[in-house]
Amino acid sequence: MKPDRDHLFLLTPLFPDAKLGPGRYHCPECAQVEGLLSYFPYLRDRLEVSYADFPRPRAEIVALVGAENQGCPVLVIGGAAPAGLKVRHHVPTGRDFVSGYQEIAAYLAAVHGSSEAHS
Repeated sequence: MKPDRDHLFLLTPLFPDAKLGPGRYHCPECAQVEGLLSYFPYLRDRLEVSYADFPRPRAEIVALVGAENQGCPVLVIGGAAPAGLKVRHHVPTGRDFVSGYQEIAAYLAAVHGSSEAHS
C-alpha cells in the first residue's frame, strides 16, 4: 500500500464457493462499488484497487486491518481519516477503514468527489 493513498479491496468476480456447490458467483456489494468506479473512472487513478480471491484468509487485507475485517468490499484509508466521516479503526495496525457499499460510497463522495447515493 502506498502511503497516504486509499486502498480499495474487492473480490475477484466469478469465484467458486465450495459451500454452495458448483457455480460461479460475485459479491453484490463489490459489484455496486465497481459501478461507482465505472461512473467515476478518475477514482481508479486516485485509489489503489486490488482484487482478492474469495477463500480466506485474505492475507493482504488481514495485514492492514486484521482477520476480523477481511470481508470485501473494504477501503483502507491511506492517511488520517477525515473528521466527520463514519470510519472504523484497527488498533493493532493503526489503520482507519470503511467497509460495505454504503460506507465506501459515502467516503468516496466526501473525500474523492464522486456523488452521494440518492435514496
